[in-house]
Amino acid sequence: MTKTGKDKLIAVGVLRGAHGVRGEVRVKSYTADPEALFTYGPLLDEAGAVLLTPKSARPGKDHFIVRTKENLQKEEWDAQRGKLVYVPRARLPAAEEDEFYIEDLAGLDVYSGGESPAGRVRSVQNFGSGDLLEVEIQGAVATVFVPFTLADVPVVDIAARRVVIPELAMWSDPGNETPSGDTDE
Repeated sequence: MTKTGKDKLIAVGVLRGAHGVRGEVRVKSYTADPEALFTYGPLLDEAGAVLLTPKSARPGKDHFIVRTKENLQKEEWDAQRGKLVYVPRARLPAAEEDEFYIEDLAGLDVYSGGESPAGRVRSVQNFGSGDLLEVEIQGAVATVFVPFTLADVPVVDIAARRVVIPELAMWSDPGNETPSGDTDE
């Protein structure tokens, strides 16, 4: 059964393996405020089962060293290295104005000037130079990537489940001019 809305699980971090031999685990936070990860209650696996319940956390180099309620051995934590940790969407704070949870954008209808959707947001990607909306255009075989900027995506209406990309055709036709005025040659 797929979870939706407030029951949906959101990835908030990843396990990095054991820290020492006393049962502590290293956790890298994906949250905007990294320490907030430990205020959301038990951290779950992808199926919604409790993976760890933080008792305390202290900063490491690029992660936190967490003492947990669960008493796992070093080898058990190491075996879970790379496993994502989740919390239900309902436990996360509301997004600020003009901020969005990536998971809330996936599935939104894309409009490009008409009354009918021209496509749908498949995902949000970031290959190092900023967030991109991956858009499935109706009738097209491949998806296109559109920079997730105010200039390229001026309207995001989570309540109406829609985004507006006025120049969607430009992004879907590689022969058109790019936003900088350069052509693809």
